[in-house]
Amino acid sequence: MPPYVYALIAHGIIGALDVFVNHEWLAKLPSRPGCAGEEGLHSAREFVFAALFASLAWFEWHGAFAWWIVALFAAETAISARDVVVEGDVRALPASERLLHLFLFMNLGVLFTLGGQALLGWHDLPTRLAPVDHGWASWVLTAMALGALGWAVRDSLAAVRLRRAA
Repeated sequence: MPPYVYALIAHGIIGALDVFVNHEWLAKLPSRPGCAGEEGLHSAREFVFAALFASLAWFEWHGAFAWWIVALFAAETAISARDVVVEGDVRALPASERLLHLFLFMNLGVLFTLGGQALLGWHDLPTRLAPVDHGWASWVLTAMALGALGWAVRDSLAAVRLRRAA
């Protein structure tokens, strides 16, 4: 199995832990009036990761299609950069959230490095979606894609509700 798959699964696990412990349990972001912007950014990130999990679960993106994965990596970078600023302006982050964000950013570097190596090889191949089966990991990534998609919709609705209430 390619190493980027392990990094992607690790990112999903760490990200889910951050969402459940910090965003939901401790900060209760979906019900905090001043957090509409943050919820919107989280929704955008969750859509990006839903696409990333789904895209890499069963396919390699050869040739020009490799740019799709590059675009998702770039979107994640832009969203995370903005989120760091917004979170710092809106609320004080607990130590657990700051620590998990550190692990997420470290793992993101690993993911970009390992994924980037695969993308370099894929980019030189003829343009096509090449089916792959990573065994159990393809199913885990599929489940993560569905979970991230559901959470993206949930956070998007929370952002809209919080904007209306403001």
